[in-house]
Amino acid sequence: MTARGSALAQRDIAYHLHPQTNLRLHEQVGPLLMERGEGIYVFDEQGQRYIEGMSGLWCATLGFSQPRLAEAAYAQLLKLPYQQTFAHRSHGPAAELAAMLVSHAPAGLDKVVFQSSGSEAVDTAIKFVRYYHTAIGKPGKTRLIARQRSYHGTTLAAASLTGLPNMHKGWGEPLADVIHVRCPHLYRQGLPDESEEAFATRLAAELEQTILDAGPDTIGAFFAEPVMGTGGVILPPAGYFAKVQAVLRKYDILMVADEVICGFGRTGHYWGCQAMGITPDMLTCAKGLSAAFQPISALLVSDRIYQAIADQSQALGGLGHGYTYGGHPVAAAVALETLKIYDELDIVGHVRDVAPAFQAGIRALADHPLVGEARGIGLMAALEFVADKDSRTPFPAELKIAQQVSNALQRNGILLRALGDTLVMAPPLIVDAEQIQTILKALTQALDDVLAGIRP
Repeated sequence: MTARGSALAQRDIAYHLHPQTNLRLHEQVGPLLMERGEGIYVFDEQGQRYIEGMSGLWCATLGFSQPRLAEAAYAQLLKLPYQQTFAHRSHGPAAELAAMLVSHAPAGLDKVVFQSSGSEAVDTAIKFVRYYHTAIGKPGKTRLIARQRSYHGTTLAAASLTGLPNMHKGWGEPLADVIHVRCPHLYRQGLPDESEEAFATRLAAELEQTILDAGPDTIGAFFAEPVMGTGGVILPPAGYFAKVQAVLRKYDILMVADEVICGFGRTGHYWGCQAMGITPDMLTCAKGLSAAFQPISALLVSDRIYQAIADQSQALGGLGHGYTYGGHPVAAAVALETLKIYDELDIVGHVRDVAPAFQAGIRALADHPLVGEARGIGLMAALEFVADKDSRTPFPAELKIAQQVSNALQRNGILLRALGDTLVMAPPLIVDAEQIQTILKALTQALDDVLAGIRP
């Protein structure tokens, strides 16, 4: 699986604590050490080439060798490698990036605050929800609603919003101010013969009842990914967000769109909000913001929220919030160049051109004996594996079917990610038609290989 015996691998095992990893298993198998990247490919220390079918962690949207982004970083490092943005300080890249983000944002989002990661952007949104409601005289609206199987990050507050149990195990209970409602996954949560619209109506009614049970005056915001990413590429049923937002408006609850994965073309729209009909009060983005060439994130807020926050900051003598590296000039310069490249390449148009073949190939795999559901949108997709198609019974957890498929793919030069019973994929947005067919062919072979291995 890896070159465990190399000197570099031994140093990694000895000194590097890996996140989202079985640490004892890592001591045995060691790391897959990557040395360089080229286009959508990465190369390990033995020179083995892989298609990075997950864009790293959904983020390397322009691949691994975009010279303009390296040049933007280098030029900014030579000119001004650091400048803080507290107390009236700023610099060109941050100001220009904020303006460009607003020009591309869903209507009504007019101000931007910068951080270094998606988790930090979500944490900032949580803080701003509280700050805003306090500013308008509703300090009790501190509780938050998220969905089961959602992913919003791994800081304490963001992980509490996250609706994946493995992000909570061992860390103690998530923060008490978070309420989780049903995951909008028709395949797993729908009733027999329930239509998408009926399912969406039921979810909206359940949301409203949850709000009433908790007390509308205690709920500050509803956080949602337009398409759930790490939860397994879960698309909401038709009409879901229209019905949900009607409930939120009824009780003066903010809509926070987590676009950390969906933003910048992944769904075939610039924003997932546009794909799913969401009108957000706040929007978080990261990952594709800099095409992963630099760590940077942003929270965009509506003018209504900004005006209340601005008045409160004046009343209190300043906004008591900020990060040392928020709006870092090098990261901002790279992000600004990234957005320019997206426009020049018409990255959304390219995704729309290549996505139909990608999605058709994925959905064709629904007929494979291992696959219960094949789903996706744009350049993100998932296969959910089941032992029995009719009952939708999962395989025994110890078989790790998704991981088996991922391992088979890796042996053939394709990197995709196993998440529980699901295999997810999100190739760089620059992937071409031929490379998509290579992924699909290897995926079909991997499914057949794993099936052959588990048959009696």
